Amino acid sequence: MKRAFDFVMAAGALVVLSPVMLAAAVAVKATSKGPAIYWSDRVGRENRLFKMPKFRSMRIETPAVATHLLTDTTVWLTPIGGFLRKSSLDELPQLWSILIGDMSIVGPRPALFNQDDLIALRTEAGVHTLRPGLTGWAQVNGRDELPIPDKVRLDVEYLQNRTFGMDLKTIWMTIGKVLRARDISH
Repeated sequence: MKRAFDFVMAAGALVVLSPVMLAAAVAVKATSKGPAIYWSDRVGRENRLFKMPKFRSMRIETPAVATHLLTDTTVWLTPIGGFLRKSSLDELPQLWSILIGDMSIVGPRPALFNQDDLIALRTEAGVHTLRPGLTGWAQVNGRDELPIPDKVRLDVEYLQNRTFGMDLKTIWMTIGKVLRARDISH
């Protein structure tokens, strides 16, 4: 049932949000050199790598590390990158990843390929068996502000208690966080 829900919701969101996505793509191209979409190497279900699309919010020469590891993120942001990240519009291309089955609407956020500490803790706890999500229980309970062990603890809580109702609650909480742009540090 979860996969069918993901597919229908992602397809519907792509149709409804296509004008917004087109505007974001044009804005990225108009304000910085490089492609509108950045394909990030991410860790998916069972620790398999996949390419996750995002609207490019950073300059093309930005190092491929977790954003919090950059000394000054503002140096690397494109002119509209801050807005894309604050509004979470940079995440919309991930609807494609949901359609093709690499991601789910709700699940742990996919780790970067080089976040060895996060990957190891999730694997040890069994979280790696879940399909990664566009949003997740850890994201609605702290997002960028949480240290990795706390994120994993919340990912485990989701793993042990996941239900359709919990997914709906997470989606609802995500909408509130995005509208208020809460807990976004970069």
